[in-house]
Amino acid sequence: MGDKKRIIIIDDHPLFREGLKTILGRSDRYDVVGEAGTAALGLKTVKEVKPHLAIVDISLPDQNGIELTRDILKCSPETCVLMVSMYSKIDYIVRSFQAGAAGYLAKESAADMLLKGIEHVLNGDYFMDAKVSEKVVKKLAELPEKKISVSADGYESLTPREQEVMTLLGEGHSATQVAEKLFISPKTAENHRANIMRKLGLHSTIELIRYAAKIGIIDVDLWKE
Repeated sequence: MGDKKRIIIIDDHPLFREGLKTILGRSDRYDVVGEAGTAALGLKTVKEVKPHLAIVDISLPDQNGIELTRDILKCSPETCVLMVSMYSKIDYIVRSFQAGAAGYLAKESAADMLLKGIEHVLNGDYFMDAKVSEKVVKKLAELPEKKISVSADGYESLTPREQEVMTLLGEGHSATQVAEKLFISPKTAENHRANIMRKLGLHSTIELIRYAAKIGIIDVDLWKE
């Protein structure tokens, strides 16, 4: 099957890598084209095969996965990174997204959520494990302001439809799901998202979630299972 998405696994536990490969083997959409137990070998593999997705453990023997994520995206910008970790510490999660990861999955959730997480990430959406996503939203809302200025004025500059789209995005819906809920095309939903980002000076869905939480247009309880 020539259109399979190429995936590599970077984790220092052989048994966990085997477990991930078993889960991925349930789908005919993915092809594991490499694996590594260290960051150095993982980065070398990324450079060689240019995978669509790298599954990266946050804790590696020679470099942490957050730093590795930055290195991966420097040499292969088109590669998406899905972080997996036994840790659910908020700072690790937030720093992972700041480094460029598109998803964060707790290892304990891998059996049930891996394929869903990969689908979201490869579709261009962000993915957060439901076990930690509420905490992340709260943490993002508490972070001191740096690049973005959060006020209701920017939100008021959006059209009613853009406000509707922003609320759904902030609640964790993908652009595809937004399109389905609003009975619009996926392309139109993507255009609305781009316009929202431009008008508010935001650069990622994570910043959008943080903004929405700050001005109170999303209820973080909605992120619970």
